[in-house]
Amino acid sequence: MYQNDAMKVLTNEVRLSYVHLTTPYANPNQPNAEPKYSVTLLIPKTDYATKADIDAAIQAAADEAVNKTWGGYRPPQLKVPIHDGDGVRQDGTPYGDECKGHWVMTASTKQAPQVVDQSNIRVQLAPQDIYSGMYARVTVRFFGYSNSGNKGVGCGLGNVMKTRDGEALAGGASAESDFAGVGQTVGDTVPNYGMAMPQGYTPGAAPAYPGYQAQQPAYQNPAAPKINPLTGKPM
Repeated sequence: MYQNDAMKVLTNEVRLSYVHLTTPYANPNQPNAEPKYSVTLLIPKTDYATKADIDAAIQAAADEAVNKTWGGYRPPQLKVPIHDGDGVRQDGTPYGDECKGHWVMTASTKQAPQVVDQSNIRVQLAPQDIYSGMYARVTVRFFGYSNSGNKGVGCGLGNVMKTRDGEALAGGASAESDFAGVGQTVGDTVPNYGMAMPQGYTPGAAPAYPGYQAQQPAYQNPAAPKINPLTGKPM
């Protein structure tokens, strides 16, 4: 329970993945999906306190939904938003390596969340300081839903407080990793333009492929002058 709300949770430090906190996002694989601000929380399995708070909040949301949303009946197989990062997704594919040893939970909202730094919670972070891989504490609130026959508990996103930087999970390599060691060995990789040409190499040789006709040089050596055999001088 957080702020006297049984369905609201403030997490301990978690890692953020699939961060869409500055611009709403809609999954292209879900037709007609409404764009939302969203983020996936990677909750260490060693954080028993946060997991217990989440379980209790899910239970509270389900209890409320029985009469408010589900018509007095509780689904026998309740769908919940938290999953085992050491297992597989609903489609059978395994979670990424960054999910190992974590609980995985996605939270979303239609309203833009506030994203601040723990050093100054009154000022929102610049977009370039918000990325997948950073660490944060997050407020979430759970709710029961019934949609096209599907009943379960969803996770609404509140606000985000960044705690520290982390290795980016954007999928691209950093310049540091791309060029590690190159600056120290670049002298060894520059061609030696003073070295002898390999045997059989002819500079400017025309490529040999069908249909290719090498152009004849426009310059031709002038004919040698004729010599008078008696005087030895040019004629």
